[in-house]
Amino acid sequence: MQKMLFACWLALAWPAVGAEIKFDFGSVATDQMPTNFDAVLSGGGPPAGWKIVMAEVPPLLAPLSPLAPVVARRAVVAQTSVDSTDERFPMLIYNGETFKDFTVTTRFKIVSGIAEQMAGLVFRYQNESNCYVIRASALGHNVRFYKVVNGFRSDPIGPETEVSTGTWHMLTVQCQGNQITCWFDGKLAMPPLQDSSFSAGKIGFRTKSDTVGYFGETTITYTPIVPLAQAVLQNVLNEQPRILGLRIFTLDDKQQPRIAASKNEKEIGQPGTEAEKGAITDGKICFGRDKGSVMLTLPLRDRNGDPIAGVWVQLKSFPGETQDNALTRAMMIVRSLQEQILSKDELSQ
Repeated sequence: MQKMLFACWLALAWPAVGAEIKFDFGSVATDQMPTNFDAVLSGGGPPAGWKIVMAEVPPLLAPLSPLAPVVARRAVVAQTSVDSTDERFPMLIYNGETFKDFTVTTRFKIVSGIAEQMAGLVFRYQNESNCYVIRASALGHNVRFYKVVNGFRSDPIGPETEVSTGTWHMLTVQCQGNQITCWFDGKLAMPPLQDSSFSAGKIGFRTKSDTVGYFGETTITYTPIVPLAQAVLQNVLNEQPRILGLRIFTLDDKQQPRIAASKNEKEIGQPGTEAEKGAITDGKICFGRDKGSVMLTLPLRDRNGDPIAGVWVQLKSFPGETQDNALTRAMMIVRSLQEQILSKDELSQ
């Protein structure tokens, strides 16, 4: 599965252990902000100046030949505003995915700053008032981790270390459950931390006040978050592999049915029909036949018996099968789903 989510080149792979996203910003016009990112500002002052610029970037690996160029001009994303308002934190948040368990690595350079010289990552970001932060300070000569909860920062944790301006550095963050591990320039920045304030969220870049900072190659490897509806549907399919087709429908913002989970995951998001809408809104049951199979649409009910979704089931038919026989078989499948989905809210998890 591959998709272009924004003007930057993005590779999305699905190996057995997870997925990978890479940003190199090479396809974005200079002076433009990459799409699929949101510019966010915490604190006072004018909006930040996020845009693509060309910069000299050394290779990650040493060149094989002494004749190879030491640096190359590449597209990077930069925060260029030089407003010195104190407690002003420009952020650029990637909105294409929500991450739970992941490892993110980025290269960054602190170019300049008078009031501050600080740059880093924000992760498991909920909003500008709730997130984790790892940042390096050239003026403070340190690397610090802290969390922001309802706008209040925790006490920072991290070592004193040399952070030079005009030099490309590397930050890496790994989140596994409630464990957070951070590296600076390839070395463990501090002992692994444990915190349960945020279990998942967005990832982005962050600077402070008048810091001009560049961010280059960034890689995120992660375990995709599987919606509960899809996980439950897959559990049922694993238990009953002879089911020919299975879909769960919910209503969108316009009260139209859409596929929330399916045996064929490529169908997720596609619209439904009046049969699915009737199952959700009125608890209606629909029956149909195709060559060698029967198809039923039924309501999926919550613990109070109220319809919260529609379920479409396709089963292989047998000689002499009646509508009542098919309904009995389909109801057993729906009950298996209902045992694991107890409320409407769970469908959106």
